[in-house]
Amino acid sequence: MANEKVKEYLNTLVATQGLFYVKLHQAHWYIKGPNFFSLHPKLEEYYDELTVQMDDVAERLLAIGGEPYATLEEFLSHSLIKESKDSKNLSQKDTVQSVIDDYEVLRDELAKGIQLTDEEKDDVTNDLLISQKAGVDQTIWMLQAFMGHGALESKK
Repeated sequence: MANEKVKEYLNTLVATQGLFYVKLHQAHWYIKGPNFFSLHPKLEEYYDELTVQMDDVAERLLAIGGEPYATLEEFLSHSLIKESKDSKNLSQKDTVQSVIDDYEVLRDELAKGIQLTDEEKDDVTNDLLISQKAGVDQTIWMLQAFMGHGALESKK
């Protein structure tokens, strides 16, 4: 039914979202500092949202005849976001910046998928990706504001 390029793209997206989920969970567990009470539940909100998004992508992949990655090994092997074992020792500022950096990778990958699915005339997947990108864009903007930056200002 669907183009193999779209299936491959969606599988990479599932792996990226899966690994990002783990990293957000780690940040949630290990966040420390004066903003703990706001960041701890916010990070949980983010990984809960990401779970829904990953599920939607995996189910779309299944619907078009693909087989989504579903193991941690597959997530590690195929994710565009890389695991970071040192994340639990980061300062609050560095933790939030790491989350922003990973959301930017996800945003850029969603943009590629939007272009691909538009070219392949896969309107359903395109709509799904546009919706997810809108949420990611808003999250990046809010995290940048939390860090005291405008949407397009330097992160560091």
